Amino acid sequence: MVVAGDDALAQRLAAELRGVYGERVTLVVPPAQHGARSPVVGRARATAALLDRVSAAVNRASGNGNGGGTGGSDEAPGSERVVEAAELTESALSHAGVERATALALVYDDDETNIRAALTARRLNPRIRLVLRLYNRRLGQHIEALLDQASALASAATPGGAPDGGTANSSRPGGNAEAYDASTTVLSDADTAAPALAATAVTGTSKVVQTEGLMLRAVERPPPGPGEVADPGLCTLALLSATTNDPAGADGSEGSGAQGPQLLPDERAVAAATGRGTVVLENVSYSGPELNSGRGVVPWFGSLLSRRLRWSFVGLVACVVGLAVASMLVTGEQPLQATYLTLLDLFAINDPAVGQPPGRQILQLCSGLVGLLLLPVLLAAVLEALGTFRSGTALRKPPRGLSGHVVLLGLGKIGTRVLARLRELRIPVVCVEADPEARGLALARSLRVPVVLGDVTQEGVLEAAKIHRAHALLALTSADTMNLEAALSARTLKPDLRVVLRLYDDDFATAVYRTLRAAHPGALTRSRSVSHLAAPAFAGAMLGRQILGAIPVERRVLLFASVDVAGHPQLEGRTVGEAFRAGSWRVLALDTATPEERRTAPASVSGPRGPRLVWDLPSARVLRPEDRVVLAATRRGLAELLGRRPRQRAGT
Repeated sequence: MVVAGDDALAQRLAAELRGVYGERVTLVVPPAQHGARSPVVGRARATAALLDRVSAAVNRASGNGNGGGTGGSDEAPGSERVVEAAELTESALSHAGVERATALALVYDDDETNIRAALTARRLNPRIRLVLRLYNRRLGQHIEALLDQASALASAATPGGAPDGGTANSSRPGGNAEAYDASTTVLSDADTAAPALAATAVTGTSKVVQTEGLMLRAVERPPPGPGEVADPGLCTLALLSATTNDPAGADGSEGSGAQGPQLLPDERAVAAATGRGTVVLENVSYSGPELNSGRGVVPWFGSLLSRRLRWSFVGLVACVVGLAVASMLVTGEQPLQATYLTLLDLFAINDPAVGQPPGRQILQLCSGLVGLLLLPVLLAAVLEALGTFRSGTALRKPPRGLSGHVVLLGLGKIGTRVLARLRELRIPVVCVEADPEARGLALARSLRVPVVLGDVTQEGVLEAAKIHRAHALLALTSADTMNLEAALSARTLKPDLRVVLRLYDDDFATAVYRTLRAAHPGALTRSRSVSHLAAPAFAGAMLGRQILGAIPVERRVLLFASVDVAGHPQLEGRTVGEAFRAGSWRVLALDTATPEERRTAPASVSGPRGPRLVWDLPSARVLRPEDRVVLAATRRGLAELLGRRPRQRAGT
């Protein structure tokens, strides 16, 4: 496996492949990042120092990234080789061993760099599996089709063999060259992490994975009281850690031991667990396409004029109706005639009521007075409408009386995707952004989302976002210290505010999480790392798996994947109940599409089509080889279920 990138996602992805799946990894990073300690995952913590020494020794043997490489075929499983490259040129890719690699992940922050390297890698090895990190969705679809077409043409030109005389390896157990997956997968770390971040801010306990209209919603439930029986929902996905209700307790990571969360427990474990909350799959529904805004006449009129002006018009109309009724009673005229005379008096175009009864004269004077009041109201309406049209392309300010909203700090790549997700859920949002040229401001302007331009560290910015009446704060800037300062400032203004922080450093996140939870035990605090949420999906795509999404359970991750039953003895020929392995994987749904339909219209990595999935499967249902299932799995469980055979050297 070759991973190339310039930020935290590359480091974490390499650690995921090495520590969880036991893959031989070559990590390509810019020279400035050499020596930065990469995160370690799971059991790799115990061997981190050894692996670092192996990496350094390999670097010295290869001339520190300046000499030739063999692709790492002699390395032990789970080892890592670091290659320094200022630019991802053809020579750098060759030195990293792309010609003999199974998969290549290009996770640079710049889309153009990833596309250029992908085109070069496809030319060097048409049968390599490519995973690209692209923020532009539409461009990603075109690039994915282009690279897959190039791979198909190259495979047709060299049938039965791998390019350059290499050996084609399959990622499937017992695979062969014909079954070798040389697909291209385009992912976005922002799209992968946005549903979890948005769900955490909205409810604090809900986790959502949306897959092309299909929504999986997992909900945290508190421990049942004495004599109560917890509702398991469709199924119980996890047991929360025993120290969840303890403000100074463990953080729920993989190193928490028996006190930590238990993913995918069996019925006996759920029944035996006392005092623990649960994460259950509460609702699975097809959300369908996005709802249209559907602005009618009344909403359009409301957006054009202020509330005070609308009430002024209502009062004037009521006055006109009252005068018309009074005129009808005094003069005895028909309703239409009385209304007509009242309007003439209102606009001062009727003859004076000289020589007429006093009642008629009094009504004419009252109508003239109402007409005088109508003039400034009409002028204010015209000026306000002109101001509305003028500011149609400007950023909105938070309206008066706004409450129960989510304050979103940062409109970069992650913040923009989270904003779109919150608006899909019809959640009121107020954005805070310091950069007037941020990429998310255009989306906020088009969605008419209120935005406060200013540095959150300055006094008055959070107050302008109505933080004292907000439901939650989402701090998603790229600076950990700024997110922390915003959270502390917000808690000063509203101690019970729900806070979700984007923090990269795990140790720093753990310290912040424990401190905030101890200082504010009645308020919900969550720390989330985008690379931590996105790395499992990228790793699964590199191994040829369709990862639908990831749901965070405290500081662990539960994966949802689409898997073909064929070739997996743990699933094939077994019932749904027999295929369940506690703590590793659980079958949730069945894809009813035929194999021919999957070949002609395969599901993307973001998930299968919602209407083809059957949920709430009976435990006696037998899984056939032609079936495809959706399952929930831990990272190690997925690695065990779909583990790859050790690769042999070419010619052996």
